[in-house]
Amino acid sequence: MRLKRLAPLLTIAGLIATTLPMLGATQAFAAPEAAYLKQKPAWHRCAEDQPASYECATLKVPLDYRRPEGRTIDLAISRLKTENPARRHGVMLFNPGGPGGSGLFDPVMMNELMPKDVRDQYDLIGFDPRGVGRSSPVTCGLTPAEEVIDRPYRPETYAADVAWARTVAEKCREKSGDVIPYITTRNTARDMDTIRAVLGERKISYVGYSYGTYLGAVYSQMFPQRTDRFVLDSGVDPQRIWRGMIQVWATEAEPAYERWTRWAAERSDQYGLGATPGAVSETFWGLVARADREPIDYFGTKITGVDIRAARAVFFYPAQASAVVQQIKAAAEGTPVPGGSAAPDLRKLIAGGRAADLQPVADNGTAVLWSVLCGDTGAWPRYTEQYARDAAKDKAKYPLYGDMASNIKPCAFWDRPVESATPMNKRANVLTVQNEWDSQTPLSSGQGLHRALKGSRMVLAAGGEGHAVYLVDPASCVNPTVNAYLTTGRLPAEDVTCQSPPADPGQRLSRNPAKQLPFPAGPGRF
Repeated sequence: MRLKRLAPLLTIAGLIATTLPMLGATQAFAAPEAAYLKQKPAWHRCAEDQPASYECATLKVPLDYRRPEGRTIDLAISRLKTENPARRHGVMLFNPGGPGGSGLFDPVMMNELMPKDVRDQYDLIGFDPRGVGRSSPVTCGLTPAEEVIDRPYRPETYAADVAWARTVAEKCREKSGDVIPYITTRNTARDMDTIRAVLGERKISYVGYSYGTYLGAVYSQMFPQRTDRFVLDSGVDPQRIWRGMIQVWATEAEPAYERWTRWAAERSDQYGLGATPGAVSETFWGLVARADREPIDYFGTKITGVDIRAARAVFFYPAQASAVVQQIKAAAEGTPVPGGSAAPDLRKLIAGGRAADLQPVADNGTAVLWSVLCGDTGAWPRYTEQYARDAAKDKAKYPLYGDMASNIKPCAFWDRPVESATPMNKRANVLTVQNEWDSQTPLSSGQGLHRALKGSRMVLAAGGEGHAVYLVDPASCVNPTVNAYLTTGRLPAEDVTCQSPPADPGQRLSRNPAKQLPFPAGPGRF
């Protein structure tokens, strides 16, 4: 089994003051006789170094579903058919997270990991969401510096932050403005339903991680009669899209940080960070202040206090956080740095390095990220003063990450969305899955998704650490419940809470074939 092939890639967003009237979920869109629904996939072997059974095809889908006979874009899809047709239940689609994550390879990865009694029942279907990878990829022509999302709030540099946000919005408009308004979650859900129709299926089943939970939730509301067995793993709260989901990184990092200080204090002999939680915290903030005065040489990378704070996700994993801070402390003091074998990955984490996704153009993931975050909802503030006020307030309230979370984003200057956000008002008999200590879609967010989807059940891994759970953590206590649901279609009679040990990062899998990092999500990824 290629263990490096599977662990979630993950991202997020906000609100704009005025929206256009919402279009009906299915009205005004494709009629049954639409030409694009009659196409037949021309399946072919995806790659010579992959199994012959792993097939790919390209569909043509409307750029704007209100104009089904108008301009089309490519939608790259893939499949692995069940090896046991007698037990076949239907098709299962996947989304690995993002927005901006490629899902074309997901059937191969999930085929390796799913138990046989689950795997036998499905043709596994992958796809690159519109605008991503091989599906008519979009670009904004951004430089690496312009792709950086984590920007600390300081009054003296705020004008530069505003200029950055405006520049990103303008470059996206100039480079791909005819396409970007249609790179939204609602249109991706429509693409999923096009895949269903083209494959001749009455319903689809689905496993979505992180951002993929919101995509799955939107599909369940737009196409409730076509929603079969849905697993939404590591939930995005529909009430927080999308600025609130970025801000929840700040609010929930604080209890994780406090938990870490207690954990490290109990192991002061091992890590030398302080014998009490207060002493550990003093050590940490002392390093932040020192790095802001003079960057610390951390395995050849100069890191600032902002870089250290931007790695807020590490504090959801106390063992790793302790090792990281111990290494920074040693580097700052000029003493031998422990744990050299882990240095490359930890260096990327601390320096805020973005995951090296397999992208056709360098900024494809970031371009899709902003397209979705800014195009899904009209609730982003339009006034730059509000961002400044919020960032200043949250810097004091949530010192680890509050100012970065609430600082201005390109959505403040984005064009108005084509549609309003999707209301969650239809029953959805789906299974939501959550770790208690999740850095990208924290527990409060997963609980919000569960509340929003009436009829859903939640499986909570108490004590579970890490972003994404099902099959990503082979030892997670949630796996049997999810497998039973996907096998039988029966939800648990009530919500399930099970006990998981803290995840061993070495056993968690990476679903991104380009990399293996201790955390599946790079900065600004769900």
